[in-house]
Amino acid sequence: MRRDKKRGRPEESVLEVSKSTEQWIPKTRLGKDVKEGKITSFDEVILTGKKIMEPEIIDYFFPALEADYIMIGQAKGKFGGGQRRVYKHTQKKIREGSRMKFSYLIVVGDKNGYIGLGKGSSRDSYPAKEKAIKAAKLSLTKILRGCGSWECGCAQAHSVPLELTGKAGSTKIKLMPAPKGTGIITQRDVKKILRLAGIRDAWSQTWGETRSGINLAYATFDALTNSSRINIPAEFREKWGVK
Repeated sequence: MRRDKKRGRPEESVLEVSKSTEQWIPKTRLGKDVKEGKITSFDEVILTGKKIMEPEIIDYFFPALEADYIMIGQAKGKFGGGQRRVYKHTQKKIREGSRMKFSYLIVVGDKNGYIGLGKGSSRDSYPAKEKAIKAAKLSLTKILRGCGSWECGCAQAHSVPLELTGKAGSTKIKLMPAPKGTGIITQRDVKKILRLAGIRDAWSQTWGETRSGINLAYATFDALTNSSRINIPAEFREKWGVK
């Protein structure tokens, strides 16, 4: 467990989520092709256009995948304050009493251009966390990185290649390239997502209800995935170090 440097509070540590696939018995055609060695990289999986239904496919190609929590919960405290938590805890009144539900939002990535985001809910904390990890793995996708800052021009993949925008609900975010050594100048949860995606320098600008951690995280994920839909000419790919 690490501590929040600003407030000295304990903070949940980064998760190691990859599991061994030695005992994995594939159930889908895509999984069988991966297990039999017909598909040798995750990029080939993406090119097939098939939906990933088994998280073991992700574990097979990413044995060192990391994950982190998105702070989506708010604990009530004195004078209306309280510590932000990694889970959202709600209660529903029924005839038998109160029915509790825990929700987690988890981001996974390899710090080298692959990122996923997933949400899970359950009556117990552990199943909710496992559901969130599984959903994040199944949403894993490749993003583009590069050096799109006119102040840098190092042609290395340390930032975003150009301005990217994403939206979720009423929340909108714009990610902007930053020169090497700037760092990630943005909100803490957005920084977690960019770090696991392999982005080390970036600026951001947000609009809307940014206090909603869920919407802000999904807007960031939307902005990153939009990078793979942009057609960048080959000459600029080499100039900006896009990969």
